[in-house]
Amino acid sequence: MFERLRQALVESYVGAVALGYLFAEAILHFVNIFASPVAGWVSRKQYGGFVSGATAPTGFSPQDALPELVRFFLLLLVWYVLMRWLYFKPLNKEISEPAPNPEQAG
Repeated sequence: MFERLRQALVESYVGAVALGYLFAEAILHFVNIFASPVAGWVSRKQYGGFVSGATAPTGFSPQDALPELVRFFLLLLVWYVLMRWLYFKPLNKEISEPAPNPEQAG
């Protein structure tokens, strides 16, 4: 069953489009690894007066990047597994033997 699904995904290019989408999402989450701490710092700077000073951290916090880091690695792992499954194993195509040529048979 999985072999037929794999063959359909490879031959119809749906697998390639899905892999491209997964890879693009992984790149976006990679960029957000660096953007999230900056966004958290800006929001803490703007809205720091609404939160008590003892509980609000100041400056950049690497903890803001952890969710994006986990998403990036999970998407990259799924992309890699699908890439290996779809494209690094040869397709099993049934090769029919050519019909014998009547001129060579005699």
